[in-house]
Amino acid sequence: MEDKLKAFERLLIIMDELRAGCPWDKKQTIESLRHLTIEETYELADAITANDLEGLKGEIGDLMLHMVFYAKIASEKNAFDIADVLNAICDKLVHRHPHIYGDVKVQDEEEVKANWEKLKLKEGKKSVLEGVPSSLPALVKATRIQDKVKGIGFEWENKEQVWAKVEEELTELKVEVEKNDKEKMEDEFGDVLFSMINYARWIGVNPEDALSKTNQKFIRRFQWMESACAKDGKKLEDMNLTEMDVYWERSKKEG
Repeated sequence: MEDKLKAFERLLIIMDELRAGCPWDKKQTIESLRHLTIEETYELADAITANDLEGLKGEIGDLMLHMVFYAKIASEKNAFDIADVLNAICDKLVHRHPHIYGDVKVQDEEEVKANWEKLKLKEGKKSVLEGVPSSLPALVKATRIQDKVKGIGFEWENKEQVWAKVEEELTELKVEVEKNDKEKMEDEFGDVLFSMINYARWIGVNPEDALSKTNQKFIRRFQWMESACAKDGKKLEDMNLTEMDVYWERSKKEG
């Protein structure tokens, strides 16, 4: 524990030194750091998806630096400092884990999550959906919405019901596609995606992770195609779809 505390203290000291002496660091504001933090978060997600533990270590460090940076700027404004931040999260964790720090009994993680949402309502939140950031990517946001309403019991009884809803939404989308009503097509397509995300949750699949892995798989296979075509003295843009498909099938065998 002592080594960990010293390492954190070292980061705080370096942050103070950079803020005082580095022209770039002195110039930064909470607003200017925002887009950089978002970028770092996606880099962290990439490392997780790739199971790159060494990369993960570096990305965690980058994000920790950003958190310390925000706290440093806030302390300069006499708003709060890093101690306030850490004490606040510690207090919240203790309060929201009465099964650890109190006498509440729980049977499984689902009951823990349900209690979490109920506690937040008791804390004064008017809606269980208040904690869903408006700027979240739509796929992640849909997942969080569904998780939160499930916490207070707004949930299907079984996955068969959820799949029936998927099929219902697909049928409604097909009807609007045949009518060529662009506005209603968009509406129904959104319903299909929302219901598919719900089904993914029911079968234990994280939709964001699943789509991210599929994207990476497609990139890997398509780039293999490009490389293979170049070795054969061909260009993809000069080939028809049937010719491309031969290379695509080969790329699938290569992984």
